[in-house]
Amino acid sequence: MRLIQNMSTISEYPTPDNSSNSVIKIAVVGGSGVGKTALVVRFLTRRFIGDYERNAATLYSREIQVDGEQVAIQVQDTPGVHVGNGLSCQDHVTRSIQWADAVVLVYSVTDSRSFELIGQLHQQVRVLLPDPQVPVLLLANKAELLHLRQVDGQAGPRLAHALGVAFCEVSASESYSEVHRAFRLLCKGLATPPGTATPPTTAPEKRRASLMPRPKSPNMQDLKRRFKQALTAKVRTVTSV
Repeated sequence: MRLIQNMSTISEYPTPDNSSNSVIKIAVVGGSGVGKTALVVRFLTRRFIGDYERNAATLYSREIQVDGEQVAIQVQDTPGVHVGNGLSCQDHVTRSIQWADAVVLVYSVTDSRSFELIGQLHQQVRVLLPDPQVPVLLLANKAELLHLRQVDGQAGPRLAHALGVAFCEVSASESYSEVHRAFRLLCKGLATPPGTATPPTTAPEKRRASLMPRPKSPNMQDLKRRFKQALTAKVRTVTSV
């Protein structure tokens, strides 16, 4: 994993010449203290580190394999979003969303305020990225802290269904596989490089088949019957002559 830089502005990070042509850019957005950085580092390195500098706005990069294809992943960890009289998104968060190919909205199951923030964040994402094809993942973190849970386990799936996004609940501190599965879910549909030719479909063959139906197999009994009839007719003709 490469820690590219602490980003005051979003810029494209050039991948090495020998790297894959596929680049997936992911913005991770959520309230302060929900574990965004822990999730990103867990996904990219398998490691869990419990203490990070908050609001560092760091861009990470690593190449991984998605469905057998080598893909460069760039993940933008954003500062925590705060709620005052309304949603307070820093300019960096806004630029991160506009830069991204996909967005992860994170809340902590131990912080009901971070969950209440999700609806407004999703609305902001859809304003900045109106294309409905841009994938969004709702990610609930800190699932291991059952004694501190403030958000019901069914609340996340219900909200994800209402927003029309994918949902996963994970524990960044306890399970790499859960975090990896969640991010792979987001990456799967983005792994094909733009401009890649799609494989030809069988539709033309189907249309040709409908215009030129395949002849039915001959009925042997019917052929024998017709042959006998032809022979009988020939014999009668010869006899009459």
